[in-house]
Amino acid sequence: MRLGINLGYWGAGMDGDNLAVAQEADRLGYDVCWAAEAYGSDAPTVLSWVAAQTERIDVGSAILQIPARQPAMTAMTAATLDSLSGGRFRLGLGVSGPQVSEGWYGVKFDKPLARTREYVEIVRRAMSRERLSHQGEHWTLPLPDGPGKPLRLTVHPTREHIPLYIAAIGPKNLEQTGEIADGALLIFSAAEHLESTAISHLRAGREKAGKTMEGFDVCPTLPLAVGEDIDALADAFRPYTALYVGGMGSRKQNFYNQLARRMGYEKEAAEIQDKYLAGDKAGAAAAIPARLIDSTTLLGPVERIADRMQAYAAAGVTTLTLAPAGLTLQDRIAALRAGVEALDRARLA
Repeated sequence: MRLGINLGYWGAGMDGDNLAVAQEADRLGYDVCWAAEAYGSDAPTVLSWVAAQTERIDVGSAILQIPARQPAMTAMTAATLDSLSGGRFRLGLGVSGPQVSEGWYGVKFDKPLARTREYVEIVRRAMSRERLSHQGEHWTLPLPDGPGKPLRLTVHPTREHIPLYIAAIGPKNLEQTGEIADGALLIFSAAEHLESTAISHLRAGREKAGKTMEGFDVCPTLPLAVGEDIDALADAFRPYTALYVGGMGSRKQNFYNQLARRMGYEKEAAEIQDKYLAGDKAGAAAAIPARLIDSTTLLGPVERIADRMQAYAAAGVTTLTLAPAGLTLQDRIAALRAGVEALDRARLA
């Protein structure tokens, strides 16, 4: 199992620190540095900035939003970033959610599975430098009865195959991800539930495509906080968990709330969502079971974190991406170093 680092969103108040965190992760031997986008900073600009000032670490989009870009544009971006970084780019894709897709991009959030499959087909074809043509439900290239013609990507990616990941939560999306992608970007992953909530569906998709899980990257992101007072560390993540379980998406389309229910927190997930959508964010945070937070984060002293890392490796995780918590750069750097120490202990145990 390898380690990654997730910088989250640029513009979240730690911009100056994020580059230093990425550079320290590079020095410590972390495998990949991910950056996110929603409706603020875009991921490619951040990844270009990081790649230009690091030496070895891969840079990955977690995610490039499918409604934000035409698939051919995504292929251009991936090929350019891979070339400029010396073959260090990983392309992570996702449909985002209905509020962002329809409210920010004006793209109807319908048929997300079919849209993702078609998008991936076009991106892969473009990155392979075939002449691009496609006739599908969502995209037609070139447009009929016009001056357009099948074109070939002029940029040569450094590698013949750029790793492609999909952010997936629901069972159907996970199965499709196993079928068409090289890796899965997961969130709110509990080691003890990983087989039933994710791995089994990914495996089914791999089998559907005539493949095994060998070489497929299972890549969850977990917040990391080091310290002795586990309850206090867990409390610090209550607003974060409440936002996702309670308020990320609509009442009918909150994928994180549905995931919490599949993990056995059906009653609690309903209460968290009810309170959050009613404006009682503090009440929603207070309603989160401590066990839900503890099982989906890495909390405590290094020894305890090492034990948890062992559990994730045993569950099938191949890249464990850390989101180090801390109010200062020193805190986040210390968490990064603790993550390496914990993994070393886990490997020796």
